[in-house]
Amino acid sequence: MATFLPRSFGLAETFLLKNGNKLLAASTTNNLPSKQQVRHLNVHEYVSYTLLRDNGIPVPKFNVAKTKDEVVKYAQDLNTKDIVLKAQVLAGGRGKGAFKSGLKGGVRMVDSPAVAGELGSKMLQQYLVTKQTGAAGRICNMVMVTERKFPRREYYVAIMMERSFNGPVIIASSQGGVNIEDVAAENPDAITYEPIDIVTGITDEQVSRVVQKIGLQEHADEACGMIKKMYDLFLKKDALLIEVNPYAEDAIDGKFYCLDAKFRFDDNAEFRQKELFELRDTTQEDPKEIEAAKFNLNYIALDGNIGCMVNGAGLAMATMDIIKLYGGDPANFLDVGGGATAQAVSEAFKIILSDPKVTAILVNIFGGIMRCDVIAEGIINAAKNLNIQIPVIVRLQGTKVNEARKLIAESGLRIVPRDDLDEAAQLVVQLSEIVALARKAGVEVKFDIPRYMLEK
Repeated sequence: MATFLPRSFGLAETFLLKNGNKLLAASTTNNLPSKQQVRHLNVHEYVSYTLLRDNGIPVPKFNVAKTKDEVVKYAQDLNTKDIVLKAQVLAGGRGKGAFKSGLKGGVRMVDSPAVAGELGSKMLQQYLVTKQTGAAGRICNMVMVTERKFPRREYYVAIMMERSFNGPVIIASSQGGVNIEDVAAENPDAITYEPIDIVTGITDEQVSRVVQKIGLQEHADEACGMIKKMYDLFLKKDALLIEVNPYAEDAIDGKFYCLDAKFRFDDNAEFRQKELFELRDTTQEDPKEIEAAKFNLNYIALDGNIGCMVNGAGLAMATMDIIKLYGGDPANFLDVGGGATAQAVSEAFKIILSDPKVTAILVNIFGGIMRCDVIAEGIINAAKNLNIQIPVIVRLQGTKVNEARKLIAESGLRIVPRDDLDEAAQLVVQLSEIVALARKAGVEVKFDIPRYMLEK
């Protein structure tokens, strides 16, 4: 799985998540769900700038630096006193963020190459903390050096693949800028949308309607050309989202530029977009999620302390819900899928245990395609090889469940089986609280689980 929503929801996603059903009713008779499966590659802003520029869409002059000397050189190449440094971190809210070193702001205006070099050196190899990164922050390995523009008017234009519209949709607004998400929440009438027939393609009439609705009639030729080029790029790169915010008129030269952009791409298209996917920056991702992807495990780290291993996304969500119901807090979403091997299950345990917050593990498997005995083998191997010292509660139902229970019972390991999900969830929450309290007090807990509990 690629990065899970590392940059902010843009207008397209914010608007459609809130209004997808309403728009669907107005635009089509198909009763399709409005929420998409999250699956995409995210790229840095400099990659988005490069793709736009190479497709004939105007952006400010820019370059990306990895050292202080490169920052100075690229700032000199701009030949202007209006310079912007942008930390290349896959997270929203960079401008209002702060580096752990104490430097405020991941987007800074400077007036000379020397100052750019000093500030750039304080950004590079430092962790930027924003409202989206959490306290850990994300490492800044690159700084984009670009010329500053002075927007007179700002617009928003995006093309997004959306099930509500059975394909791509153009979303645009005359109210572009940093607070565009607020526009979507407070004034949805300020936003226009134009579904595109994926077979027919984008039409001149559609583009003209969009341009007129957002007030770009005076620059219709240029704006229409830009939107058509965006759609061409959208198709060529198998994009899920191309979002330009803002598309702005510069007060100095009167020309229009794309001043910020977010791109997302379909992971399923990796075989066609090899060069693009080579730009994936794994330093911006959770190492546990990267490791999970190697074994086709769907893993997302959360903030709780109860590790979860489940088969099926729906069951995983239900398992997390019932843990919350009994007062616990899930540490992860982990779906082993329907075709996991015993090795994959063992690796899943390694990934869960690599999170130091985890104080107990709940395994909840419904054996349909996935056989319970395969899961049991993986659990037993993991327990033996990893020397698991925290409670493991296992609830297995379905295919080969009797064989699985026999394997667990004969393993001699302290794995607690439970048939009832409520009972399993309640028990894992209670045991996790005991371990958490012990850790807080600096006491090591060794569980001696009575035999009768192991035989339930």
